[in-house]
Amino acid sequence: MLRQAPVQLERYSVQVPTVSRQRTNSSQQIAILAVRSLYAELVLYPKPGLVSLRDNGSHADMDASCFMRSLFSLRHYFRDIALAGAAGAEFKVLKQLGIAAEQRMLKATRGINTHRGAIFALGMLSAAAGYCLSNDGVLTEATLRLALISQWGQALAEHSAPEDAPHLSHGLQAAKQYAASGAREEAALGFPSIFELALPRLQQSLREGRKLHLAQIDCFFTLMAHISDTNLYHRGGATGIAYARDAAKNFLQQGGTANSAWLRLAENYHQEFITRRLSPGGAADMLAASCFVQLCQEEFSTARIHE
Repeated sequence: MLRQAPVQLERYSVQVPTVSRQRTNSSQQIAILAVRSLYAELVLYPKPGLVSLRDNGSHADMDASCFMRSLFSLRHYFRDIALAGAAGAEFKVLKQLGIAAEQRMLKATRGINTHRGAIFALGMLSAAAGYCLSNDGVLTEATLRLALISQWGQALAEHSAPEDAPHLSHGLQAAKQYAASGAREEAALGFPSIFELALPRLQQSLREGRKLHLAQIDCFFTLMAHISDTNLYHRGGATGIAYARDAAKNFLQQGGTANSAWLRLAENYHQEFITRRLSPGGAADMLAASCFVQLCQEEFSTARIHE
């Protein structure tokens, strides 16, 4: 029986099990991979409309340094939620950890939402990774997705803000207005956009000999072409998301990064997204999550934990 040690997370008190050093080390490594994935998304360029080290994209209120402060504030969250996942914690515990992480993010960024979607998506995947390593011993795409659905799928399906909630996020407002599916529905289904779209494209580009950052560009445009990105709905409505999807599909139809002119085409779209104030933040979150799954496979696919 695991002893329960209360850990204070701002105004939330979450019961985190006392665990072995090996499980703690694995959770710390999961956290490192999560932060690396968010950093990989940040530095990738060009991602139409999004912040990078080159420019602020369509955002006047945030830049790369703001994202870096946010990243730093989240490092312990990913470790803690991986530990909670390893212990098979209920979804309400994971949710409390996420709320506390969001508070720390907003404090670090002075109120700017840089990673709310990533806190949810990468947090759930980190919990699933912790569960896999603790219970199955091996982490692969299949075991990670199975753990997510079997452990928390039902709770995720039930997890939705009430219609009359006074402070819906921009994403939830857009999802409600346009009847669009969002990250919550994605998570309940085991993130099909990651496992059925993004990762196959990422791995295909790598097999074809593209460098990692080029494969990530192809992955990003694949996501933008298909997902219901509530950030795009919020900023551009149905017209904005239709334009973004058409742009992404055109980029891919012209060969993606295999096309020698890919950079010019992507940069042209980047400037057009800035003009239209479009920002595909949902695709960015799913890209970071896809990078995380890929890194986890490379790090843990043959790893085993013996408690």
